[in-house]
Amino acid sequence: MQVVLVRVGIDAGSGGMQGPLFRNGTFEFVPIPDKLPLKKKPRGEKPIPTYGNTAGAYGRKLMDCFPEPRQEKQKDQPIHQDPEFETFTYGDPTTLKSGLKKLEPGDLLVFYAGLEGWGNFRSDPRLYIIGYFEVQTAGKVSAFTSREIQAVFGENAHVCDQRRFRKDKPALVLVKGTKKSRLLKQAVLISEVGEDCNGKPLKILSEKMQKVFGKFDGHLSFQRSPPRWVDSTFVDQAAKFVRRLR
Repeated sequence: MQVVLVRVGIDAGSGGMQGPLFRNGTFEFVPIPDKLPLKKKPRGEKPIPTYGNTAGAYGRKLMDCFPEPRQEKQKDQPIHQDPEFETFTYGDPTTLKSGLKKLEPGDLLVFYAGLEGWGNFRSDPRLYIIGYFEVQTAGKVSAFTSREIQAVFGENAHVCDQRRFRKDKPALVLVKGTKKSRLLKQAVLISEVGEDCNGKPLKILSEKMQKVFGKFDGHLSFQRSPPRWVDSTFVDQAAKFVRRLR
């Protein structure tokens, strides 16, 4: 069995903010902006998801999660809804994520994101687990038939927009989660503040979470990192911890 952690969602480098965290520990998962330009959909097809037409888990439009001066500007910005937690799919065409094709049924793909206090609730930006997939199947696009891609991954952002699919297809890795996958109701803190070699603040895996997921050979910076594969000596306890999250 394998457990791997992957960072997702809007952040300071992609979207210009962290996702909103509320006083009771709940949160909104806000996807990153999509770089593809907005296009009109033929009549009868679903509209392109934007921050203005997409609601979060608690009914508010995602545009409302932005600071008020930015909300109108973000209204028509398309979003890259990946991972998506309706049919539980995730895709990525980058070299850093290519190893996800090795995931097997029953493995856990754990998603974490940057969140900070929203509205009147003050909480510094930190990293939180926001959901996970129990893997049903994974692989490069070439491992699936065209029918399988549409039937299994049709709701994924890399598949449902043909412009993106044509561009990403040669290197695209797709992951499908089982019905045991979930977007959490409450975020689970995994980071604390450390320092880089120059003494600048750095988000690192907290001591508490090191006891769950291990030390990753000393590579504890989690704020900008490739997928983190949990060492085999920690996999069983990490899996038990993740499966208990709600």
